[in-house]
Amino acid sequence: MVQFQEMNWLAYVILLNEYIRFGVSVEPSFNGGNASLAHASQALAAVLEASSRPDCSVFFLSQGASPSALLHLAHGTAAPWGVGIFEVAEDLDGNATEERLSRVVGEARGLRMLSWCVNVVVPSDDPAFLASFAESSLRGRLLVWATRLLVVTRLPLQELRRLLSSSWTFSMMNTIFINLEEGSGGLRQKIYTYLPYGRDGAQVVEVASWTSARGLSVRSGRQLFPEKFENFHGAKVGVTALPFRPYWVEEETKAPDGALRKTYSGSDGLLLTTIAEALNFSFVVLPVAGWGEVTSFVMERKSMMAAIYHILLPQRKERYDFTFTYEQIKTDFCMAKPSLGSNWQSLYYPLSHGVWASVLAMLVVISCVLYVVTSIFSRDDSQRLGSWGVTEVVLGSLLGQSIVQRMGNGSRYRVLVATWLIFAFIVGTAYRGNLTAALTLPTYPPRPETIEQLVKAVESVTMPSYGTEFRDFFLQSGSFEFKTLGSQMVIVPSVMDGLRQALIKKHRENCLQSHMDGRRYLDQMIAEHFTDARGEAQLYVGRQSVLPGLAGWPIPHDAPYKPQLDRRMMRIIEVAGLYEKWSEDMLRQARQEGRQKQKERMKKQKQAGKQEEDEEAESSDSAKALNIVHMQGPLMLLLLGLLLGVLAFLLELVLG
Repeated sequence: MVQFQEMNWLAYVILLNEYIRFGVSVEPSFNGGNASLAHASQALAAVLEASSRPDCSVFFLSQGASPSALLHLAHGTAAPWGVGIFEVAEDLDGNATEERLSRVVGEARGLRMLSWCVNVVVPSDDPAFLASFAESSLRGRLLVWATRLLVVTRLPLQELRRLLSSSWTFSMMNTIFINLEEGSGGLRQKIYTYLPYGRDGAQVVEVASWTSARGLSVRSGRQLFPEKFENFHGAKVGVTALPFRPYWVEEETKAPDGALRKTYSGSDGLLLTTIAEALNFSFVVLPVAGWGEVTSFVMERKSMMAAIYHILLPQRKERYDFTFTYEQIKTDFCMAKPSLGSNWQSLYYPLSHGVWASVLAMLVVISCVLYVVTSIFSRDDSQRLGSWGVTEVVLGSLLGQSIVQRMGNGSRYRVLVATWLIFAFIVGTAYRGNLTAALTLPTYPPRPETIEQLVKAVESVTMPSYGTEFRDFFLQSGSFEFKTLGSQMVIVPSVMDGLRQALIKKHRENCLQSHMDGRRYLDQMIAEHFTDARGEAQLYVGRQSVLPGLAGWPIPHDAPYKPQLDRRMMRIIEVAGLYEKWSEDMLRQARQEGRQKQKERMKKQKQAGKQEEDEEAESSDSAKALNIVHMQGPLMLLLLGLLLGVLAFLLELVLG
């Protein structure tokens, strides 16, 4: 307990000495008479006492107010962890300096980040200064929802309404206005706040009042600092997104009255719809020209959020914030499947190098042994096979041909030949079985599956417009593969352009090009546009992910509604498990639709006379016919034999 009190006292001393002053003060913007200051000070103290936590500090930020006025306001303020006073003085010509205000806001933010809890008090009667403070605090990220902002002013109610409705800081953040007004009973402090999504729409509401006689009086059903985003009361909010299957799908449907309206599905679309129902709002998708505007509208606070996943990159976090990271996105690469190349070695593929070497060795050994046995140990010359006879026996039996040779009565001949015949039968059977499999299921050339293989094999890697952020990230990496990948990246208008280019360059220009994007999105696009009626895809996705990372929805920095969005997202994703189900349903539907489209296209081509395939070829379980690529090896062997035969025939003619 003693240690806590010492820390409390130390913080109070440090913050009390943070009296920062820039320039020369000329005309005070909030001085007022002693009665006004006394009322303002007492009302402020009552509000802070009723709403502050035990670990809160109070920062006073003003322009041109006299030190005595600020100290009078700070007197009696409930600030257990200290008071900080920041002042921005005006220039001699009366013009406020934005640079000075930004510096003060920066200093205050630094202290706010070191404090457990902060209340910011801005005393001013100048609308221009209050508007400048609102903009500077927004740019300097002075306020978060946990930071309570109290504006002490004597502005007329009409001017107050205009100021509240025109500023994000005053309308959306945790802000109240303590406004001095004169009534029949004397001076009274009325406390206002702005509800952007109230029951009756956006409105300025009075939450409390203070008089010297009655003290602080909170209106029935109101709170000093009300929660503004638990219920949007059916309000319409703007969001940004672009079609991005299976995450965001836009479809036009006809209403009962005949009007066309857009409906949104996909995993992110359904997630936003569910959150909108929970928070009681409806959303309008703002028209955007591209992915750049999707996030720029968020940064400009025209859009409440970008309701489509974005991977958390350092460059992005500098420009906007993110909701709960609900998805682990795998950024992968895809390429055209390699086609069958030269297949003249198909006769060699069924057996390994070691088996071929063993068969060749046994062929030589058996030939030599058989020649020696039949030549040396045969008493009858008719039983001697000779070199040609040995070759005919050994090779003929190995190739499955019948042998017409007199082997004599000796058991040594029969045992030797029988052993060879068994060996030849086993090897020949295994070879013919593997040859059939090799011809019908040929071995494709090796294809890039890892990042290292990718950067060595391809000439370029394409991505849509948002790929510029990935390219910058890769170029800043210390990895050689990532730097090479960044230098190879090319930005294309859309994903379809990148996937088509990968196919076209592979088949027409015989060069390799890859396209990079999210794994689920690539699977969806391949299943929907690059899969034939048999379910075979023309593109494949690499085994190794390029950049696994977490993803969330972009929202403005320090958005006050982030906690509400995060809680609903966690319930939907972590507790109910709906997000994964939506994603799997979308992918399964895309595959079915892709196969159906291919079947319809093939049927139309056949009816138009452009395709003459049998119905069996269109069936997914029919046998696949061998083509010239499969039979290249036997045909080349036949041509080689014919060529040797022609040469032997010509040689006989010349010598004969």
